[in-house]
Amino acid sequence: MNRDIPGGATGVISGAMSSPQAKPLRLGVNIDHVATIRNARGEAYPDPARAADLAMQAGADGITAHLREDRRHISDADIDALAALARKRGRPLNLEMAATPEMEAIALAHRPHAACLVPERREEVTTEGGLDVAGQHNHLAPVVANLKAAGIRVSLFIEADPAQIAAAHALGAQVVELHVGAYCLAVRERRPEAAEHYRRLREGAALAASLGLEVHAGHGIDYETVSAVAAIPEFAELNIGHFLIGEAIFTGLDPAIRRMRLLMDAARAGAAPSETTQEAAA
Repeated sequence: MNRDIPGGATGVISGAMSSPQAKPLRLGVNIDHVATIRNARGEAYPDPARAADLAMQAGADGITAHLREDRRHISDADIDALAALARKRGRPLNLEMAATPEMEAIALAHRPHAACLVPERREEVTTEGGLDVAGQHNHLAPVVANLKAAGIRVSLFIEADPAQIAAAHALGAQVVELHVGAYCLAVRERRPEAAEHYRRLREGAALAASLGLEVHAGHGIDYETVSAVAAIPEFAELNIGHFLIGEAIFTGLDPAIRRMRLLMDAARAGAAPSETTQEAAA
């Protein structure tokens, strides 16, 4: 087996093992696609806030929701409900948003724990790559400053590119979320460039951490890829949504999240899950 890429959900990556003193890894669950299902019929169900509550009970450390400009899934009313639920449960809400005046005003009104600035194009199906922080410094700087002044942690969704990481640090963001989608897709399609994508993630995470940035990962993570991503010791949080909501159709949301949590914890501890742990997670 090539030890530079995962050998399935229980694969452990050479050189990416964390020490026994490694920090716990947080799980943020993105509940956007609960709203996608609701909106397909124009009904009031399924309720994203209910999904968020169940996710937290199942082991999610926080909730992520992306309020898009076209409101294709999460709505303004959802953000109202999620913000209230997060306060009630004492858990963080991570608001994904484009860096626009409208979204900035919504974030400042709700004051979520964190705001993750993401690129957004109306014609895209899902977020296609990271934010060009280096090229949009002047546009992003006032948004970042205003959110920080309101006590909101600012995260930037970027590629594991040294220039983008350095630009995020210069901009004053507290967090970067590295786009791991290309790596995850390459693994699922069994393409050899998965190893190169993984190397970039490892090096990018190390660089970001060395600059004092908190490092998260997101986009495309599933049971097959989570162990390798979680084994990168600089990652403090993984944000996972589409896969978990899809898996919940077959197993239920609680078991889907608990299995993901077990795989993350086993990888962060520096070992693949035992057969007993895997059976409990299944």
